[in-house]
Amino acid sequence: MKIELPDQPYRYVTENSQECDSETAFVLTTQNEKYLDDAKAKGAHSVIKIQDIASLFGVDKIKIVGITGTNGKTTTASAIYSFLLDLGYKAAMQGTRGLFMNDEAVEGKTLTTPSVLNTYRHIYQAVEAGCEYFIMEVSSHAIAQKRIEGLPFELKILTNITQDHLDYHKSIEEYINIKNSFFKDEGKKLINKDEPKAKFNFKNAYTYGIENPATYRLMAYSLNDGSSGIIQHFQEIVPFTASLHGFFNLYNLMAAISATHLITDKSLQEVADVVDNFAGVSGRMEQVCAAPNVIVDFAHTPDGMAQVLNALKEKELLVVFGAGGDRDKSKRPLMGRVAASLAKKVYVTSDNPRHEDPDAIVDGILSGIEDKSNVVVELNRKKAIEMALDEQEGEEVVVILGKGDENYQIIYDEKLPFDDREVVRELLNI
Repeated sequence: MKIELPDQPYRYVTENSQECDSETAFVLTTQNEKYLDDAKAKGAHSVIKIQDIASLFGVDKIKIVGITGTNGKTTTASAIYSFLLDLGYKAAMQGTRGLFMNDEAVEGKTLTTPSVLNTYRHIYQAVEAGCEYFIMEVSSHAIAQKRIEGLPFELKILTNITQDHLDYHKSIEEYINIKNSFFKDEGKKLINKDEPKAKFNFKNAYTYGIENPATYRLMAYSLNDGSSGIIQHFQEIVPFTASLHGFFNLYNLMAAISATHLITDKSLQEVADVVDNFAGVSGRMEQVCAAPNVIVDFAHTPDGMAQVLNALKEKELLVVFGAGGDRDKSKRPLMGRVAASLAKKVYVTSDNPRHEDPDAIVDGILSGIEDKSNVVVELNRKKAIEMALDEQEGEEVVVILGKGDENYQIIYDEKLPFDDREVVRELLNI
């Protein structure tokens, strides 16, 4: 992708060596340095380091907030974005759901964290739109591949660290180290104090928590009809209410409230006053139907599944889920164990099998379940959902996990239309 930059010796910049020519400068990053000779061979106008063009994209004119963690990145980012808009600021948000600016969708879903130059381009668009803040999700892949180099973060946030992406990072230790490496500098950071695996530079560090003393601590909370709580920040004590359900969302809300207080000149009370306006994120604890009660959630890790199912533990649960193909195989038995221990009945099905044999994925899940008497295997995801809906009785809740607001299913290299929520609506004629 070429980007045109006015008033420069070159006309375009690109990070793709194949696109280089006499009018196009090659932007050198850690990711593409192995293609430097190719860029020169293609006749690149010049070679520029990514850090040297940051100011051309207005990176220094906007406050960048980066959020990393296994779970909660999207909800926390969306909450901060919502709070900022409600407080009268102009803001942009980049992440799993796409690019949003000033309450409008600008681009659809993409990588959680795009390439460096793509992020720079988004920042440039945000600055042009008058945004004061740029909220972005930061994946472990992006940290490892230095897809965030050259970005001056106003604030970095850690939500939590549990198992994911071991297909890429090879070991849980490597994954933990990658996450924590984001917080080694002396910049401002906000850390979940209840995350025991967190390691960070204490300089300019702020914390939030529920179990442990923190800069921002949740003193009391209720999970009736959404959630509510009382935050203590030094001598200040402020209540809030929210429509989000589940204990895990209290952490997401705490991170978002604390972050918004840290990066703006608004009082904690002013921030707390807009919390209830945030309706949550599509495909995250989303109730598709009330009768029968059907919940769809993106949870696709053992910890994420446990959080969602524990949030509904007062009910009897019929859980439909699978695991992604060509991804971390070690988490599959753990996911099976979590589902079997917290659900009345489990329907194991396909997620996004990609190039992997769906039967092999299911075998991995089943290996974690000792008592399979309440487990059904149905590889056709639509049929598995239909079975759960047909067998649902009374107050039982059908919980469909893994894909959230995804509107496709990946089989081999094909993205086939599939949306758990639309399937439910179709099957229930609603």
